[in-house]
Amino acid sequence: MRFIRDIIAECKQASRPVISCEFFPPKTSKGDANLLWKTVPQLNIQNPAYVSVTYGAGGSTRDKTLEIVDAIQRECGITAMAHLSCVGQTIADIAIFLDEARLRGIRNVLALRGDPPAGEKEFVKLEGGFEFAYELIEFIRLRGDFSIGTAGFPEGHIACTEGSEVDWQRLKAKVDVGADFVITQLFFDNADFFRFRDYLRGIGMDVPIIAGILPIRSGPQIWQFAKLCGVKLTPRICRYIDELGDDEDAVGDFGVEYASAQCRELLEADVDGLHFYTLNKSHSTVRVVDNLGLTGPAA
Repeated sequence: MRFIRDIIAECKQASRPVISCEFFPPKTSKGDANLLWKTVPQLNIQNPAYVSVTYGAGGSTRDKTLEIVDAIQRECGITAMAHLSCVGQTIADIAIFLDEARLRGIRNVLALRGDPPAGEKEFVKLEGGFEFAYELIEFIRLRGDFSIGTAGFPEGHIACTEGSEVDWQRLKAKVDVGADFVITQLFFDNADFFRFRDYLRGIGMDVPIIAGILPIRSGPQIWQFAKLCGVKLTPRICRYIDELGDDEDAVGDFGVEYASAQCRELLEADVDGLHFYTLNKSHSTVRVVDNLGLTGPAA
C-alpha cells in the first residue's frame, strides 16, 4: 500500500481535497464482520483516499488494530493507517508493533501520546517507554519505511495548562522530528481551526493539516465527547440539541446539515483535507460527502 504523505501530495497537486475516515476496532466478531463487510464497503463508494484505525486506551486494542488495518487493506483494497500510542508500551513493545505492521504491509502510522487507561486520570510514563509523542515519532522515523501522521488540537490539548499556543508549538516540534501530516481532533467552530492553522503557518510549519470532522448523531453522545475531548459546542449546536431532545433522527439530520456547512467553509478556505470520525457507522459520513459533491473518483 502507498504512503499517505504521497497520496496527500498528489491530491494537492490535482487541487482535490483529501477525504479520509476513521474506525475503531470492534469488540466482537459480529462487530468485525459489520465493519468489514458493511460499513467499510459503504464508505468505499465515496472513494476515500485512506482510512485509519484507532489504538484503544492503554494499548488495549494493539493486536486488533493491526488485524483490522490488515483486513481493510487486503479485503477492501484501501490504504489504511494504524494508530499507535505511548501508553502502556515499552520501546521494545513499540518495536515489535512496527515490525508486525511492516510484515503485514502497513506503511502508515498515526503516532500519539495516547489517553490514560480506563480508571486513570493522568498519563503515566511506563518504565522503558516514551513520555511524549515526539519521542515516538523520532523512533518510528529512525526505523524507516513509514509515513507518519500526528494529532493536532485546534482548541489546544485538554491536558495542556500553559495555553493553546504552547500546545501548538509542541505540535510543530513533532513535525520537526518527522511527522509528515497532521490530523486534528474534532472541532465545531471553524474559527478555532483557522486560528490554529494560521498560527502554525506563521511559525513555519508547512505540512498538510487535515481537519477532523464528527457529524453529530445524538445529544447525549456529543455532550460526552465534548467533555472528554475538551472541545466547545457552538451556541447553535446547543440550541438545536436542546430543542430536538431525544429525537435521534432529527438530531442526525441536523448533524449532517451542520457538518456539511462546516466542511463547505473549510473547503472554500483551502483545507488540505477532511477526516471523518465515523464511529463505525457509514450513514452520516456518506450523506455529508454526497452533499459536498465529492463522491466517486471523478470528484
